[in-house]
Amino acid sequence: MICPTMSGVDLDGNLVKTECIKHECAKYIQVMGHNPNTGEETNQWKCSDAWIPLLLIENSQQQRSTGAAVESFRNEMVADNRAVLQLAAINNPSLITQE
Repeated sequence: MICPTMSGVDLDGNLVKTECIKHECAKYIQVMGHNPNTGEETNQWKCSDAWIPLLLIENSQQQRSTGAAVESFRNEMVADNRAVLQLAAINNPSLITQE
């Protein structure tokens, strides 16, 4: 496997390909969890550059989940605020403003 980090172009403009040094490289990492595309468990070692697309997909899924939770919480708070305002209006009718 060719290492994208250590490969490149030398000073003469020649393409230099370097073999991956795997566990000796700081960018060679282990990822354990579930594949966001297939849902199957994964426990693999790869270059962190190779994990980026998969981790971006997982991050997007987590952001959508967080957005849905925030919206649900907001809806609950709106309902609770309406109930509190209705109770307050019963006890103090001057709180109701007419436009």
